[in-house]
Amino acid sequence: MTAAAAVLTPIAVSAPATADPVGFSKTTLHFQVLVGPNRDEPCDVIGDVYKPDSASASNRVPAVLTTNGFGGSKNDQAGIASFLASRGYAVLAYSGLGFGGSGCKIHLDDPDYDGRAASELVSFLGGGDGMAFADPAHTVPVPGLDYVVQDATAHHGQAEADDPRVGMVGGSYGGSVQFAAASVDPRIDTIIPMITWNDLSYSLAPNGTAQTTGVSTSVPGASKVLWTLTFGAVGVTNPRAEGYVSDPARALGCPNFANTACPALAQSAVQGYPDPGSVDFLRRSSVVSYADRVRIPVLLMQGQQDTLFDLNESKATFETLQAQGNDVKMIWHSWGHSDLTPAEGEINMKDPNPDTQYETGRMVDWFDHYLKDSGVDTGPVFSYFRSWVDYTGNAAPAYAESWDVTVGRDYSLYLSGDGALTDRLDGIVPAVRTLNTLPGGLPTDREAPDTRPDNPAPQGVVPGTVVEWSSGSLDAPLDVVGAPTLDVRVTAAPAVAGVEDAVVVFAKLYDVAPDGTDTLINGQVAPVRIVAPGEPVQVTMPAIVHRFDEGHRVRLEVSGGDPSFRGGLVPHQVTIAAGDPGQVLVLPVTGS
Repeated sequence: MTAAAAVLTPIAVSAPATADPVGFSKTTLHFQVLVGPNRDEPCDVIGDVYKPDSASASNRVPAVLTTNGFGGSKNDQAGIASFLASRGYAVLAYSGLGFGGSGCKIHLDDPDYDGRAASELVSFLGGGDGMAFADPAHTVPVPGLDYVVQDATAHHGQAEADDPRVGMVGGSYGGSVQFAAASVDPRIDTIIPMITWNDLSYSLAPNGTAQTTGVSTSVPGASKVLWTLTFGAVGVTNPRAEGYVSDPARALGCPNFANTACPALAQSAVQGYPDPGSVDFLRRSSVVSYADRVRIPVLLMQGQQDTLFDLNESKATFETLQAQGNDVKMIWHSWGHSDLTPAEGEINMKDPNPDTQYETGRMVDWFDHYLKDSGVDTGPVFSYFRSWVDYTGNAAPAYAESWDVTVGRDYSLYLSGDGALTDRLDGIVPAVRTLNTLPGGLPTDREAPDTRPDNPAPQGVVPGTVVEWSSGSLDAPLDVVGAPTLDVRVTAAPAVAGVEDAVVVFAKLYDVAPDGTDTLINGQVAPVRIVAPGEPVQVTMPAIVHRFDEGHRVRLEVSGGDPSFRGGLVPHQVTIAAGDPGQVLVLPVTGS
């Protein structure tokens, strides 16, 4: 699947083929929603209402609200919507602002815009009148639904008008909007966000060091130029010519984006990192900024094959929610933006089946528990897919389960001056290793772009720009679950004055097979922007779930550039003081 397709259809769906489904009808409506800080900016939102045949004013049902990933539309949600409707849920699948026939501009899931739009639709599900119409011109009104279960109080403990029993589900952009909506609307009862972000400034310009809270950092990282450019292209072209003709205002300023988006994204790509204003803009649309206003049960699903929103983001969200008392659980599945094909028996959004699909079963149990008060068990706190486990059918046997998200013990591999990764302190050889970064943040090595890490890449490295350390052949499998950390001390010439001329290097973890074939694990790269060379630096690398098989080797590389990122603009000669116990790679490993 191409990178553009990955952005366009994070959960591409069609009607499911379930056995003996409950009947339902589907009606397309237009909604006039009021968004913005003062809720005074009108937008037209198009959506499909799925009504179970059994639903009526005397037989009320719970509801689910769902929307598309970036660049998609309500039609992408047809499979999950039909499936849930067949199980007795009223469903409203809608196109998010700026996409799929809905009006207004893209605001990157800002709570004041995308969150407010979702909140207006919650009112319709709860029986609110005056916002739904049968036509785009808003001349034929449609009353709010009278067949959805009503709640006496919302989640802040007070009664609210038009309060339905309602959950949300969706992936990527359609995952983040759930947090935005819940932050402004206490009537929402539960959410299931898939493959989404915690801090968009980390997603688009990660730094492996200088963490403050979760994945957020005090020093900006390196811009993911390919993902950022892809987002820009998809967003600008989504309305197509007819969309701009029907709503010319969307072409003014930043085309189809909020006017502050273009300068923020462009500045980050050109400079190589976001400035403070851009960071603030991106964090405004991130759960890290408003998690304290989300006080409902949350089931997080995040992908191992995801170079856009990595596993660290879901763990950051999980830990924040858990610390404030939310009922929160997390699944790390095999698929993600880098490979949207789930493993057998995980989930199939074109044909959901809770009996044969592990994730679908967890989703159904979650909604049945919180929206139907079924009392069904919602599963373990943390589960993760292990690609090395053989099974057939439902993927449940491949999922390890835990009541704690920290499952690995520390396994230390020291960086020796002779290029070895050794677990023995007496095996360390003192020496220094050097590499060079190129001017202008240019790439230095051979990796495939992070939008398609599975693509073959030319085998070429600019001489003198990479240093590496390798373990010996493993005499038993080594299972890593979690985020490796790397402690190093570097010096640089010329000297560094601050963020602008900082040292930027890239840490990467490889699995090397006995025949010498090397694989960058899940395409993950950890950019590191160092503003104070000479001081110890701890790098938190992207979390992985990976088995290094017997006979394989662990290899760590530190390079001066990467084709998926904009590196440091000022070239440096970088020296890493390998050869003492303070220079160490720590892997979180499971098993004996």
